[in-house]
Amino acid sequence: MKQIDIDDELYQYIASNTQSIGESASTILRRLLNLSGEKIQTANVELNQNNQTTTTLPKVPPVAEQTPALAAKPSAVAEKSVQQKNANVFNVLNKEELAMQKGVVGRFLFILSAFYRTHKTDFRAVLDIKGRDRVYFATSKEDLVNSGSSMNPKNITDSEYWVMTNSNTTRKKMMLHEVALCLGYSTEQAEKIRDYL
Repeated sequence: MKQIDIDDELYQYIASNTQSIGESASTILRRLLNLSGEKIQTANVELNQNNQTTTTLPKVPPVAEQTPALAAKPSAVAEKSVQQKNANVFNVLNKEELAMQKGVVGRFLFILSAFYRTHKTDFRAVLDIKGRDRVYFATSKEDLVNSGSSMNPKNITDSEYWVMTNSNTTRKKMMLHEVALCLGYSTEQAEKIRDYL
């Protein structure tokens, strides 16, 4: 299998078209490009009367015709509304990647990072999630350390947010449930996310 580097915008587009958790990027791209597992181009080789070989390739439409969704660049307003409409953590969470995370804390941070990537503008709402005596989220490590003892703050990957990780698994599940609810997920969806931990 080959690997390619793609930019974040294209990755988000592919991820937003995931139909089931664990679906591979190849499967998603094949579906988006209307490709089956067969080769795209097959050459018809014929031997003419003079024993000369002629090769004809099937007519393939230009890339722009094959992928209209990628060919046209939507306006900024339309693009933002599409992103908000498709903003769903289930589109970026991959069970295989989740399973590769080290321990409960690794999975916890991975899920929070997926929430952040999906809801960057609304993620600030997690700062309101607090325990009776503890602050769970902050915008700096120092804020968490100063809010209590034994916080074990960890950075949520690729964000300016920090989360305390010195709590039991049940508490972490509750925190994920609260994050999902404050970002607009239904109770059923929040429970599903909680159970990923």
